Amino acid sequence: MNPTADPTAVADEVRVPGPRQAVGPVLELRDAAVRVGGRTLWSGVNLAVGEGEFTAVLGPNGVGKSTLIKVVLGALPVASGEVRVLGARPGQAGQRIGYLPQRRSFDAAMRIRGIDVVRMGLDGDRWGVPLPIPSPRRKAARERVDEVIALVGASAYAHRPIGQCSGGEQQRLLIAQALVRRPQLLLLDEPLDSLDLTHQGGVAALIGRICHREGVAVVMVAHDVNPILHHLDQVVYLAEGGSATGAPRDVITSATLTRLYGTPVEVLRASDGRLVVASKPEATGGGHAGG
Repeated sequence: MNPTADPTAVADEVRVPGPRQAVGPVLELRDAAVRVGGRTLWSGVNLAVGEGEFTAVLGPNGVGKSTLIKVVLGALPVASGEVRVLGARPGQAGQRIGYLPQRRSFDAAMRIRGIDVVRMGLDGDRWGVPLPIPSPRRKAARERVDEVIALVGASAYAHRPIGQCSGGEQQRLLIAQALVRRPQLLLLDEPLDSLDLTHQGGVAALIGRICHREGVAVVMVAHDVNPILHHLDQVVYLAEGGSATGAPRDVITSATLTRLYGTPVEVLRASDGRLVVASKPEATGGGHAGG
């Protein structure tokens, strides 16, 4: 944007992106490795995510799950291997990627409305006061914001101050913000963190529905695989220096995790179907599958 432009005109220039066009695999990592501070966080990552596929990035704390998201965004280079995002190098896909960072908390006194938070995803990078003149572009933008709010099931509270919305409601509005430009790839960094079990289930089902019904490729960092397990197409499990990729039933197994960690790891399935990773404390720290 030209900083000398008329500030009263800029906000009216926003265009609503048209329908997405498929370009082959949405995301590819080929034998990728990352080093931070002289330490290899993970290596040998091979991943292909197609349109409408839901992939979870799992592993214990400190193994570089969020770092993988930074690599896809182009914020951090790989030490070796190759990464392609929508057919290009990371950092070149622009508006075709939707990104929701680790959960932000809104102060209860914040008065900005949910609908305005969503609208920021469409034109928040612009400045100035929009002209109070009807135009096809403004009408299209308003319709798109309403459409995506309905998609995430937030119409009933979108005009409420964001600070007065529950944690689950806020997360739905933030997902709508990330979707408003019709991205082909949606990156989510622990979107279920700090939500209670009811909201975790609701938001997980929402993400799965958006992915499979709307054709958006989703890559989601998760601390616990269980809330999203039945929605997943594949997982990337990161361990100290290594990785495993595939269907959840093939990756989250005693044999695979034992190989990754080089120490005995047992994967148990509880009576309610939830997965539990049990091992020596120094290996994974135990806990639910995913860290």
